[in-house]
Amino acid sequence: MKTSTTEGKHGIQWTARNQLDDLDFADDLALLSHTHEQKHIKTANVATDSAFVGLNMHKGKPRSSNTKRRTPIQSLLMARLWKM
Repeated sequence: MKTSTTEGKHGIQWTARNQLDDLDFADDLALLSHTHEQKHIKTANVATDSAFVGLNMHKGKPRSSNTKRRTPIQSLLMARLWKM
């Protein structure tokens, strides 16, 4: 995954010095981007890198979600983590 997301700043600003590019789940991956162009670049990179090691993306599984939410994701995640 690291090789698919290291080509520049395509994620969301997580801290002053860090970008959050993806979320890894047990058998899924969530790519985070500010623009559609960045999303397409990441998706293509993941598909290429996955195919190189013998993995394939399920054609019906990729989904896109657009949000206009202005609340910083960091504050929401940190609040949830503190409750744990």
